[in-house]
Amino acid sequence: MKNLFPQRLTELLKTNNISKRKLAKEIGVSAMSVSDWSTGKVQPTADNIYMVAVFFNESADYLLGLED
Repeated sequence: MKNLFPQRLTELLKTNNISKRKLAKEIGVSAMSVSDWSTGKVQPTADNIYMVAVFFNESADYLLGLED
């Protein structure tokens, strides 16, 4: 199974016109972390996935590619 988190995160950032830096500030992580997540270089923790899901009002399952 392919990890869709980087793709879904990038899509949500673009669709909502949110910068990686703004998302990072809003959820309390570094901009480098968000950048690494969006490229797939680093996997976010469960807590980080939760914070991204809440910020974008999406389910964690959607972010992870478990649902469309």
